[in-house]
Order: sequence, then structure tokens, then C-alpha cells
Amino acid sequence: MRQIEVDLNAIRSNYAALRAAFAPAKVMAVVKANAYGHGMIEVARALDGNVDALGVADPSEALALRDAGIKARVMAWIIGPEDDLQAAVANNIELGVSTFDQLDRLPPAAQFHIKIDTGLGRNGFSRLEFDQLFTRLQGTNPVGIFSHLSNTSVSDDLKQKRIFEDAISMASSKGIEFRERHLAASAGALSYEDLRYDMVRCGIAVYGLNPYEDRELAGIELQPAMRVLSQLVNVKRVPAGQGVSYGYRYVTERETNLGLVPFGYAEGMPRISVNHEVLIAGKLYPVVGRVAMDQFVVDLGSSEPAIGTEVVIFGNPQEGEPSAEALGESAGTINYEIVTRIGGRANRSYLGR
Repeated sequence: MRQIEVDLNAIRSNYAALRAAFAPAKVMAVVKANAYGHGMIEVARALDGNVDALGVADPSEALALRDAGIKARVMAWIIGPEDDLQAAVANNIELGVSTFDQLDRLPPAAQFHIKIDTGLGRNGFSRLEFDQLFTRLQGTNPVGIFSHLSNTSVSDDLKQKRIFEDAISMASSKGIEFRERHLAASAGALSYEDLRYDMVRCGIAVYGLNPYEDRELAGIELQPAMRVLSQLVNVKRVPAGQGVSYGYRYVTERETNLGLVPFGYAEGMPRISVNHEVLIAGKLYPVVGRVAMDQFVVDLGSSEPAIGTEVVIFGNPQEGEPSAEALGESAGTINYEIVTRIGGRANRSYLGR
């Protein structure tokens, strides 16, 4: 009744397209958060042997990749006080260091990148700490230096670029050189050729989705890798004035057919979604009323598709299917959140293993 299909060939194709577009910069494929809902182990296995590096949020994700037999470079950049850094180093995991405490805890053989805060205000060494940081790093051999863009505006992005390059110059003046400089994720790498440096970190684009909230993706061909499917389990005729789902957010204006789809917010379908359309038998129909834990309702109008007919909640818009972006817009959020939170009781299948 509930199915998530992930096309690993699409992910391989997207990665190859990004690598070609951004060369000579390396491309780190970000597989954190269960590969944005696509399956971290499955995606990593699909790319292993032909990927510059894999990126995850924390050491536990990185160790899970090693436990699954992944051989590629792996980097993790959110380190908690209880993380076993010795285990990370023993498993050849590169670490993103953001605090002096983390620097103190690094085992001698650690391969590490220095995270600096160039304006996002999240993790990384503050600009107020740069002088102390680079003095402290003298005599060490960091792999790289990195930061992350806020994607606020062109002027803000370029301001972050200046701070990033000033930090690199300050480090160089103290005898510290970095083998890899990386600042841009998917949106930044697609938007600014001069922000690609030695490596870019691509997450959402690897999965064929648009990293921009305010414009269409252009200049590169990517294929959405995820399709989310369900089916009709009930179709019935109702009169005008029929309330639909909790709170009667929708009341029928005419006699119509309603279809029930067993996919709810327990599976990641946003409860607050309004006016999303799903594909049934080649035609788009609106989701009406409030999404419930286990189900949602579709207004079928005069159509009477058979019980068991497939319902495409989102997939590939190039094939006429609803998009993850459209579902996100219907709930006031972004495609990142939609695909990352999808799951629940849905069965997963992988094409192109």
C-alpha cells in the first residue's frame, strides 16, 4: 500500500553529471541523514569505487558506512563530546573540527579539516578566534579548511567568500597550507564557478532535486531518484456539503467522488499540506482536507478509478508526475525536508543495485 522507489542509476548519473560540471574540483557526495531519505548504505554502495568522497554529519554515520564495507573517503563534521575519535581515526574517517576542545581531543594520526564560520552562525571557529586558531595549528598538517554558505543573497555569499579567503591567507602567513578548500554545497557550486575551490559538497543535487527555493534548476540535467507511491483503498460517492477529514478544512461544493489513500503523516506526508496534487491513472487530483496519521483523501470529481489503482505522491516531473518541490511548497517547506522525512511504514525498493 505504501512504496518508496529509489533509482540508484539516477543517483550515479547525477553524480557523474555534477562531477563533469564542476571539474577540476572534486565532488563529495553527501549521504548524511540516511542519504536525505534515499538510504545511506544503498547510496554509498552504489557510488563506492567511483566517488571522490562521501560526507556525513557525525562519526556514528561514518562508522556505519565502514561497518557496511564502504571503502571510499568519508568525512564527518559534527562531533559530540562522547564521540570516539580514536575509533574514527582507526577507520580512516576524516573529521571536521570546529572547536578548540575538538582540536585537543584529536588523536595524533587524525586526518582533519578545519571548519570556520564565515557568516552562517552555526558550527565552526568564529572570526574572533582565527588568529588564535592558526597560531595553534602551526606545526600540524590539516587536510582542509571548509565553511558553508547561508544562501541568503549574492552579496552575502560573496562576503562569506572574502572571509573564507582572508582566513586562508591568514593561515598561510603562519605557515599553514591546506590541501583542500571547500565552501560550496549544491546551490553554491551551481551558482558560482569561483566558489568551487578544490572540492564541493553536493547533497540534494545528487538525488536529482533542485537546491534553490526561488528559481528553477538550469544548466545541468539531473533526474529525481525517488518516487513515492500508494494506492486507492476506497472510492465512494458523497453529496454536496460533505466534510472531509479532521476539522472540516474542506467541504464538498457538489456531489463528487472521494478516494482514500493510505499514506499519512506517519509516513512523512505533511499534515499541513494544502492543495498538493497526486497522479492517478494519468491525471492529477487534489488532496483535500487535513492529512491524517495513516491516510489522506483525494477529490476525484466524476472519475471512478478502481480500488487498487496506483497513486503517485511525488516522483519525476519530467514524466508528468508531481514533484517533491511541489509537495514541499504545499506545506510551506522545502524538498530537502520532504525526502528526508519520508518513510514510516512504507516499503523501500531499489532499482539498479
